[in-house]
Amino acid sequence: MPRKPSNSDIRRVDWAGTAMVMGSTVGPGRGHHPRHVNNKLRNAYQQSVTPATVSRHFARALGGVFVRKTIGAVCAFLGAFLVIVAILAQTWAAGQLKKTPLDVDSVTRLSGDAIQYTAQGISPFAVKATSTTKADSEKSDDDVVVFKTSTCLVKDTNDVGDCVSADDPLNRLLSASFDDFATDRTTGEAVNDPKYLPADAEEHEGQVNKFPFDTEKKDYTYFIGPGTATAEYTKTEKVDGLETYVFHVETEPAPITIAEGLEGTYQETTDLWIEPRTGQIVDQVSEQVRTANDEPFLTLNISFTDAQVKENVDDIGGDADLLKLATSTVPLIAYIVGIPLLLIGLALLILGRNQTPAPKTRARQSELTKA
Repeated sequence: MPRKPSNSDIRRVDWAGTAMVMGSTVGPGRGHHPRHVNNKLRNAYQQSVTPATVSRHFARALGGVFVRKTIGAVCAFLGAFLVIVAILAQTWAAGQLKKTPLDVDSVTRLSGDAIQYTAQGISPFAVKATSTTKADSEKSDDDVVVFKTSTCLVKDTNDVGDCVSADDPLNRLLSASFDDFATDRTTGEAVNDPKYLPADAEEHEGQVNKFPFDTEKKDYTYFIGPGTATAEYTKTEKVDGLETYVFHVETEPAPITIAEGLEGTYQETTDLWIEPRTGQIVDQVSEQVRTANDEPFLTLNISFTDAQVKENVDDIGGDADLLKLATSTVPLIAYIVGIPLLLIGLALLILGRNQTPAPKTRARQSELTKA
């Protein structure tokens, strides 16, 4: 009579069957041990997880060939569009935005103190200056902007306005000047072309009322007073949280007419705080010395008012942020999102094309289904 299988026999049969299914052989020394089977499973899994198999599984998860092709086309289109946007933002848009606007109409206010030397003695007093700058849009073009400026320096007494006439009864007018000049809209350098300026316009050289876009930490030629001087980069400094480059300008004594019938010399030392992305002047501190007959005639210490500096920080900081957004942030995000989308879209299109069943194959599959 056949012996009834014991529990141990059943376990051996089950284990042998399992081992056979897994592709291992039952025999002495291996196959019976679970660790050997686990290694086999691990190796098989590792061999199956490859970039090609992952791509195929991902494509299957998206559905049929038509769905994969549709999603691939959409991803490729969006990716290509974003990459084109990034390239245009860094090239065409940057070239359009990094230009001095043609609607400039600004008023800059300065204040300080002065000492006047006369035969009666030394006379200290407070001063203030107002500079008005307006672009002439009719004479300007895509490359050059034409400016008209006026500057008035007065003694700050008796609630004086921005300027007074030459026959002011309190004799508060110290100087009044007018200037016509043109600059390159990108570099900010002076342009001395008669097609933009009147015949009697004074010739300018170097940077006039701003520095170039993307100002560098280097020296520039700067138009100051009746001549030019070197603007030397000295340091980087924040003004109310806005990063600026500081430039130091010092002129040599230059001949000027101090008053009617009185000739003398003029010398100026100026520090400029420049926002580098836009090249605009955030703050300015100047010391001016006028001499007559080799003796001091007038010394002047003047700078942007606190209110003017605050206004400049707000306005210029906003311009710099907008410029950074358009030429740096937007292209970076477009590249980060667009390039992966483009690659994924192309991959899905290729997989969809490779996995499209041939007509004969589909017919054969239909016959097998019917059978």
